Amino acid sequence: MTQRRGNVRCSHKVHLAFPSLSRSWEPGGSRTMAALRLLAWAFSRRVSAHRPRPTLPHHLIRHYPTTRCGKVKFYTDPVKAVEGIKDGASVMLGGFGLCGIPENLIGALKTKGVKDLKIISSNVGVDDFGLGILLASKQVRRVVCSYLGENKLCEQLYLAGKLELEMTPQGTLAERIRAGGTGVPAFYTPTGYGTQVQEGGVPIRYSPEGHLITLSQPREVREFEGQHHLLERAIRADFALIKGWKADRSGNVIFRGSARNFNVPMCKAADISVVEVEEIVDVGTFAPEDIHIPNIYVKRVIKGPRFEKRIERLTTRDSPPAPGSKDQDPKRTRIIKRAALEFKDGMYANLGIGIPVLASNYISPKMTVYLHSENGILGLGPFPLKKEVDPDIINAGKQTVTVIPGGCFFASDDSFAMIRGGHIQLTMLGAMQVSKYGDLANWMVPGKKVKGMGGAMDLVSSKKTKVVVTMEHCTKTKQPKILEKCTMPLTGKSCVDLIITEKAVFEVDRSKGLKLVELWEGSSLDEVKATTGCSFKVCPNLKPMQQIKSDA
Repeated sequence: MTQRRGNVRCSHKVHLAFPSLSRSWEPGGSRTMAALRLLAWAFSRRVSAHRPRPTLPHHLIRHYPTTRCGKVKFYTDPVKAVEGIKDGASVMLGGFGLCGIPENLIGALKTKGVKDLKIISSNVGVDDFGLGILLASKQVRRVVCSYLGENKLCEQLYLAGKLELEMTPQGTLAERIRAGGTGVPAFYTPTGYGTQVQEGGVPIRYSPEGHLITLSQPREVREFEGQHHLLERAIRADFALIKGWKADRSGNVIFRGSARNFNVPMCKAADISVVEVEEIVDVGTFAPEDIHIPNIYVKRVIKGPRFEKRIERLTTRDSPPAPGSKDQDPKRTRIIKRAALEFKDGMYANLGIGIPVLASNYISPKMTVYLHSENGILGLGPFPLKKEVDPDIINAGKQTVTVIPGGCFFASDDSFAMIRGGHIQLTMLGAMQVSKYGDLANWMVPGKKVKGMGGAMDLVSSKKTKVVVTMEHCTKTKQPKILEKCTMPLTGKSCVDLIITEKAVFEVDRSKGLKLVELWEGSSLDEVKATTGCSFKVCPNLKPMQQIKSDA
């Protein structure tokens, strides 16, 4: 563009801040008028071709429409903060167990009385707190989750046909939510191959008489590099209710401890994300690199009026064992002391609830083992002293824990990326049944007991991870748990590498079957054969069952 100033022709090069304005020059069109205003502004300031690109004044930038308002709204009333949530809405609830749940916003939903909600949540809390409040008030039609835990009310409503329940492996759920927030409509994952997740037929809804009405659908399967993968679809929601620690006045959010969990991916995967925090601070309080959720994902913020921050399983190392605790059971201790021999220096390991996590008490002080917890911790330490208890730091079993120096926190989608990506060398978990060829069942007794698969399906999905099962050899009714074929729904197919019971240790060859490699000195070969539900080979070099030494 040129301008004549006296007898001199002056050249001005204008750098458009919005390239799209140069593509459409319809006379009288909005883009044309916007571009002319921009040109007039630059022209009046004699912008030279040799000067750097001009910065548009704030008032001019505001004239250009965008698809999102840059202003985050702040509220003081939780009920007003959830305005717009109507009957039948889909709502994501952040948190893991009771850690990092938006308790004030959940209370606001109860106050509003909206019904027929579709809730997406990692798990369902307890009967009288968290999501359990909405279940008790019959405001929920469908729950998409990975684990019921100890919520007996949810299990009762489900089995009685009063609640639809879509069970999803925890890592798959985290990735479906993450995909929803990134605009990826679907993805392939190895998690769940060979199980009912892939085959379909997982009960979603029962009739009041106990008949199956709705079942999950089969997944599309493709093979990549010799391993089968399932197609899973992304999840988005109308609203996401999130619990943060602090927000600044521009809407940037940070989290504390393991309360990051599902809050981070959920905040990005909803049309309207509402974040309740414990404190609102001035802009600039957070270093830019310390922000966990940029304000572009946040629509509404409220400082919660009160926080109970209930602890689901208060566990301390200076408290006596609970009455009836099995921790001192000699059979369990035997399994635990053998399992502890699987740890190696520098290893990254994930330990399941119960016997596996107790094996960490026998890790030698001479070695470093980085314990991973799927709710977003790497570097689990011992249980805290009573004075060290922190409701924002729990493990996957919802127990209070500590973190070793050098440990770190992250969101659930990152946690399962570590798992599926094969970065965990060892996973140790319990089982209801294990087959001769390494199939694992540990999440559901159809029509009777519904716990959910949690993160187990993901933990056994990587070929790079050694899978060790620790369990008692038989059920309470003296039925074998090691079988020719599992009769319960599978957690993983041909995934187990080693079985440790109070009687014996078996290596698993996924094509040839079991080999007995260690035998407890108080057991006999005949006893093990009689209590095992399948045939097995005996190692020529059969050893006594090994036990870690206390001073190892």
